[in-house]
Amino acid sequence: MTKLAQWLWGLAILGSTWAALTTGALGLELPLSCQEVLWPLPAYLLVSAGCYALATVGYRVATFHDCEDAARELQSQIQEARADLARRGLRF
Repeated sequence: MTKLAQWLWGLAILGSTWAALTTGALGLELPLSCQEVLWPLPAYLLVSAGCYALATVGYRVATFHDCEDAARELQSQIQEARADLARRGLRF
């Protein structure tokens, strides 16, 4: 099962549970305080997921490691390719 399918199954289970609890399909009488928390729960979860994604991207950018050796190697390969192309008559 792919990761997308796992996420979709999880969202379907959470969504159907939320819908069943908010519409009263299960026949449960929830206290008013629980109902007040239950209605905006998807919005809270969406905002929380967005904050987590933003924090993860920010952390990955902040801890990104430069590969100086690979950069030098790539620059030398670019110079070799330019020299080869110049020999074949291509002008830059």
